[in-house]
Amino acid sequence: MSSKLERNEVEGPIIIGAGPSGLATAACLQEKGVTEVVVLEREDCIASLWKLKTYSNLRLHLPKKFCELPHMVLPEELPAYPTKQQFITYLEDYAVRFNIMPKFKQEVQLANYDAKTGLWRVQTNEFEFVSKWLIVAIGENSEPVLPKIEGILDFQGRVLHTSSYRDGAQFEGEKVLVVGCGNSGMEVGLDLCHSGAQVSMVIRDKLHIIPREMFGRSTFGVSMWLLNWFPRNLVDWLLVLYSRFIFGDIRRFGIERPDVGPLELKSASGKTPVLDFGTVAKIKGGLIKVVPGIRKFTTNGSTFVDGSARDFDSIILATGYTHNVPSWLKEEEFFSNKEGDSWKRNNRLYTVGFTKKGLLGVSMDARKVAEDIARQWNSGKALKQGLVTEVAEGNGI
Repeated sequence: MSSKLERNEVEGPIIIGAGPSGLATAACLQEKGVTEVVVLEREDCIASLWKLKTYSNLRLHLPKKFCELPHMVLPEELPAYPTKQQFITYLEDYAVRFNIMPKFKQEVQLANYDAKTGLWRVQTNEFEFVSKWLIVAIGENSEPVLPKIEGILDFQGRVLHTSSYRDGAQFEGEKVLVVGCGNSGMEVGLDLCHSGAQVSMVIRDKLHIIPREMFGRSTFGVSMWLLNWFPRNLVDWLLVLYSRFIFGDIRRFGIERPDVGPLELKSASGKTPVLDFGTVAKIKGGLIKVVPGIRKFTTNGSTFVDGSARDFDSIILATGYTHNVPSWLKEEEFFSNKEGDSWKRNNRLYTVGFTKKGLLGVSMDARKVAEDIARQWNSGKALKQGLVTEVAEGNGI
């Protein structure tokens, strides 16, 4: 295959992905003086997940100060929780400021390390790129997860993943089942409710729902501040206590909390607590019905594990995302699920955006990767300059 592809030798690193992770890494490398960086993107735009696979009314879950990429703040005039379009504009301005020009429509099909040459070979649908460094920056959410639920192909209504959901206008008056109760499921359920749909939501497992704000400040920000002074189990206790004070007892609506606190659960499993934007009020008011796990789908709806059955017009799968890295990066020892939170691997392989810490984690990873590569880059330049000087002096120059 590689013999048919035009070969491009890249002096600097190859970055796969032109979303926030790829942009942040490219900017940090530039700030460290690492040039000749190539960014590969399979779509025809930057931030393709944000532009193409998110719903219209999406806002950042966390205050903007926790979502800024390195070396460029979000504009002061933006609200505390910027809209989807405001954040996309920020990313576009970020790419312009740091002169990041990805090679678009380059879908990576194979990436492997050549031990003989010490180089990474990356093959796309059009070219082959070769470099000392490979940075996987597609993030954790590049591919929608489509669960295999019995009978889903028999259902005669509309079925779509949240990656294809844009707004609730087209569902007005419909009976809609939302499968999944993470942040996306909760927000889509609320959006549907505002649009006049009759919403049911599958909540199969225990989960933490906490208010978006606490004492007039971001709950996330308050939690991070408290962790500077108190142990995690005490902060968890305070979060749960405050949530119960705000929401009351939500067990009677079919929502059970895990025995482990929200921060401990996030640390142990990566499961993020749900930040409530108003969905709980709709559930308590009966406008969003909580239903148990699905037993199977039918032609007109679904049966549930408690023996009940309901008819639906549409089903929305809020079942999350994953990444497709194993399909093209064949060295599993370099990128396994076990190592999914490590920013540095063997043979100058790096990852950005896989720490399950959101945009804040992306910025942390990008800085670490850039610093590590810059040390190698500058060391190589110094060695090269030293050899040139030595040759010149030997020739009497």
